[in-house]
Amino acid sequence: MSFLDKAKDMAEKHDDKVDQGIEKAGDQIDQRTGGKYADKVDQGQNQAQQRTGQGDTVQ
Repeated sequence: MSFLDKAKDMAEKHDDKVDQGIEKAGDQIDQRTGGKYADKVDQGQNQAQQRTGQGDTVQ
């Protein structure tokens, strides 16, 4: 099993934690940019969360 396969497997097993991390990262970006790109950040968060594990677990 390659490193990438292991990473994908880990992301699927811990989807809720991965989604929380993505959410926190987006919040940090919003904070540092004063929310200037909030709509783009939200879109990126949603796409990233949908591509990890079984989908977006954080609303």
